[in-house]
Amino acid sequence: MRKKWVSISIITALLSTGALAQNKEPTRYDRALAAGYKAQFICSGLWNGGKSLANIKTDELTGIYSRIAAIVPLLNEEVDETERQVRVRFADDAPPRMAIWNRKTGCTSMPIGFEAVKTGGQVKLAEAFDQRLWPMGDASATATKPPSPTLIEISDKAFDGRSYGPGSKTSAVLIIHQGKIVSERYRSGHDLHTGQRTWSVAKSIAGTLVGHAVQNGMADVHAPNRIPQWQKFADGRAAITIDQLLRMSSGLFSDTAGNRTDPIYMGGTSISERTTSWPLLYAPGSRFRYANNDTMLAILAVRAQYRQNSKLDKSTAGQDDFRPYDFFQKLGMTRTYAETDWQDNYILSSQVWTTARDLGRLGMLYLNNGIWNGEQLIPENWREYVSIPSGPQPKGRNFGYGASFWLMNQSEGIPADTFAGFGNRGQYLVIIPSMDIVIIRRGYDTRTTRFDIEALTKAIVAEFKS
Repeated sequence: MRKKWVSISIITALLSTGALAQNKEPTRYDRALAAGYKAQFICSGLWNGGKSLANIKTDELTGIYSRIAAIVPLLNEEVDETERQVRVRFADDAPPRMAIWNRKTGCTSMPIGFEAVKTGGQVKLAEAFDQRLWPMGDASATATKPPSPTLIEISDKAFDGRSYGPGSKTSAVLIIHQGKIVSERYRSGHDLHTGQRTWSVAKSIAGTLVGHAVQNGMADVHAPNRIPQWQKFADGRAAITIDQLLRMSSGLFSDTAGNRTDPIYMGGTSISERTTSWPLLYAPGSRFRYANNDTMLAILAVRAQYRQNSKLDKSTAGQDDFRPYDFFQKLGMTRTYAETDWQDNYILSSQVWTTARDLGRLGMLYLNNGIWNGEQLIPENWREYVSIPSGPQPKGRNFGYGASFWLMNQSEGIPADTFAGFGNRGQYLVIIPSMDIVIIRRGYDTRTTRFDIEALTKAIVAEFKS
């Protein structure tokens, strides 16, 4: 049923009551960002994640960016279940912000000012093939031996909101050992098929997809990039390599720590026009600067190599073979969606939705040295490549950095070959090759309620060593 839009005048009225942050009226652009954020997360949560609208509002739309946190609850959404679209109005004199779902890449946030066109067609959800044997499906996924009392206790502590971080909010813990699930637990309202946004674990997924391109002979991580916007004479950015982008050492300027990308994540701006605009500040490969742009640029560079190496004719110009969906299907990651901007650029710095089990499958690929169902999907040495700190390293942190993965090689009580994907709000994929273990933790943490993944990993490692 179509819901009435909240009047923008309501927001103005609430200002005098202190209901909005800092008692200051948000700009029109802030309202547009808030509407885009709400449309995107409701769309992705419903049809990527399989979540209820109530849970999305409780989990995904709270504890968010302070810039939009007070605005989001005041904007009403319109959900079209038939065409899988979500609309959220931010101004009385402008079209609503819109997110549109499809079965291969999930939800796309349309640009500000986009006028919706209804097709009248029914959009069907993707098929999951759950009946297939693990790990391609869910059948026979768990170990025959029940988890030890200690593993059960560790899992319980992960959910108590105290033991591994005061106020932390865990939604899933999954432990895989020797190819089988030995412990699995979800919070109420979630189960093995509930998807969440990976946030920056998507960067590790991006690095894996780059490895798949390398395995297929379609990418060279050490060659100068072929990003079209940087190929003009005298542009020093043309020398940046994919390897340097994956290692967060591009040398590009970024305005904030972590490189906030609001225009892309919420504003409907495209990657190709936004990320390519930053100037070169340091020599490529000389400094570590964690940046969303570097990962998105790495994928742009890979796709540029694909187009060059494929030598596509005019009839197929603009297409390429870099398709995360196809890769996920090979792994049985049938509930994983790598989302794009409206110009079909993959937002692989953050915008991937997946389940705990699908992340477990990705971890198992690394334990198997890139082999899956007898096929070498990533190079045999790719695990070594992503987990070696060959570039400049972050300062003042417990963890080193490889190529799109964090390194837990400095943590006492954790094997030195441990590497991991870390994401905002407590998303973790931990891979321990020497012990044949994958650990997944998902959550809805905030900046003030962080989860201690190092402590959880130590506890699990100690149990398997005992």
